[in-house]
Amino acid sequence: MNSFRQEELLRLMQLSSPMLPVGAYAYSQGLEYAVESGWVTDEKSTINWVLGLLNNAHANLDVPVLARLHLGWKNGDSDLVCYWNDYLFASRETSEMQAEERQLAQALCRLLYDLGITVANDWMQYPRRTFLLPFSIGASHWRIPLEDTISGYLWAWSENQVLAAIKLVPLGQTAGQRILSKMIKEIPKVSKAGLSLKDDEVGFSAVGQGIASALHETQYSRLFRS
Repeated sequence: MNSFRQEELLRLMQLSSPMLPVGAYAYSQGLEYAVESGWVTDEKSTINWVLGLLNNAHANLDVPVLARLHLGWKNGDSDLVCYWNDYLFASRETSEMQAEERQLAQALCRLLYDLGITVANDWMQYPRRTFLLPFSIGASHWRIPLEDTISGYLWAWSENQVLAAIKLVPLGQTAGQRILSKMIKEIPKVSKAGLSLKDDEVGFSAVGQGIASALHETQYSRLFRS
């Protein structure tokens, strides 16, 4: 591996790390209510929940949007970036999910600016900012290839979901690794499916997650912010 490729890989690991100080660990994206309601109760139902979102919502929405944001930054096309960022924000179905996008995006914009990526500061207060907006800024600036960028994002999301499930269900650490192993096998398929979509095919509504997120807003006892 040449030194340039190694730096790209390390930057991807930095961007996808659970140590990234954006507060992603504080969000379950509806999983907390799913556990409270009895929809998710054990390892098998956790697998069904996270793989269902990965293979449907992410394959049909997050992955193709990330690809278009990555292309927008590469070509210096701010109109393309704005369009697909706003499209993704509008696809987040509850106030909790939109608040999560704004908060994570602001934190990552601030971090990237502190790391010398000055363009991130221009988007810090953008009202419809999403997490994929600064994530794609970082990936483009560090010249991380698109396929690797997608894999890193899907891995970070998967890891956060499994960490939340370990706390909530609860599950053991070994069960968590079994779930992640299944997700590792699915991520290349999800990436390929998402990259194959045309513009008018992009979009997905995760009804169950949306209901869980909406009801989480008034859940009596909560560990997570979503």
